[in-house]
Amino acid sequence: MRALYVLLCALCALKLLAACSPEHRDSAAAEDFVERHWAVPLPAQGEVPAGFSALEASLAPEACGQCHAEQWRDWQGSLHARSMGPGLGWQLHLMDQAAANRCLRCHAPLAEQKALLAQEMAWPARPAAPPPAHVPADLAHQGLVCAACHVRGHRRYGPLPGPNRPLAGASAHAGFEAVPAFSDSRFCAPCHQFPDSGPRTAGKLHEDTYRQWQASPQATRQGCQGCHMPGRRHLWRGIHDAAMTRQAIDVVLDVEHRQGRRYAVATVRNVGAGHHFPTYMVPKVELRFAAVDATGTRAPLGTRVIGWTVDTDLQHEIEDTRIPAGAAGRFEAALPEGPERDVELVVVVKPGEHYERTFARSLERERQWPAAAVAPLREALARVRAAEYELLRLRLRRDRRVAN
Repeated sequence: MRALYVLLCALCALKLLAACSPEHRDSAAAEDFVERHWAVPLPAQGEVPAGFSALEASLAPEACGQCHAEQWRDWQGSLHARSMGPGLGWQLHLMDQAAANRCLRCHAPLAEQKALLAQEMAWPARPAAPPPAHVPADLAHQGLVCAACHVRGHRRYGPLPGPNRPLAGASAHAGFEAVPAFSDSRFCAPCHQFPDSGPRTAGKLHEDTYRQWQASPQATRQGCQGCHMPGRRHLWRGIHDAAMTRQAIDVVLDVEHRQGRRYAVATVRNVGAGHHFPTYMVPKVELRFAAVDATGTRAPLGTRVIGWTVDTDLQHEIEDTRIPAGAAGRFEAALPEGPERDVELVVVVKPGEHYERTFARSLERERQWPAAAVAPLREALARVRAAEYELLRLRLRRDRRVAN
């Protein structure tokens, strides 16, 4: 018994040491900061501190851009700057304020943004007074603005200074707080990971990116910011960007002979994304197979889809062919009998495929919607269709065949 007691004491001591280790303290501090920083809902900034100039007090991204020009330019071209586009805008006309706020939590999270939209949409719980001077009238429509990540109670927060980078702004804004959590993947999780209680289809969370990363080989090598904010640039590029997408996958095209038939086979390996490729239900990647004869005439052989496809009501899963990080997917199409021909594979990316189906179906019922919702709905559909692009095209000559 004494030996058992000594063993239990030793185990408790080890646990206590682990809990007191720098790694554990740093992790706990990051988790605590993220929880406080992304409280739901975010509180309003409150009174402007005495001594702040109008420029320094402003929540407008362009005000931040006066000193942080590179970050502002990068942000302007990012999806964060377009998170309040017509795709969400038309739906706000169909929602009550509580439902809208659940979307705005990530798309326009500042209390000041929600107040502006409440006034614009004439929701019952809206402020009676106009916004204060530090809140620009268009702030709500600028999406995930600088202040959403960096300003709380008019105090500025950001990452620790990097190598050869001074702590910019340390003497401005009545001080600046550098926080390690800004470089932690958990900082991105409040919007890119739904809780277990979040919406699901076929038992799968609609947004599960952070946990996909946790289970990936990249989790021990690189966080979200390393890929999506290289060199700390505020780009957040993803599947809408061809160069980023091309880095994520390796594609090999072959022809296999099986039981007297020939098949075009595409092997797609997720070599670069630190999560499923693609990560959730909205994007799709199409593999379009074709046979090409000596005259250049193409005969389509069919299309295979990489992605998580669900119906537009989000009730039923159609298929899930996403490729986890480090894994490979195999997609094939039967070749026609007769003379051998070249095989072509065209990889087409549709960043908003699920939205395209949803918006098109909604337009079929446009008479049901408020008139103010129809124009942004049409614009949203046009935008998702325009976002489609060809990623790559492979051609396998008829004299190169791979036997299985």
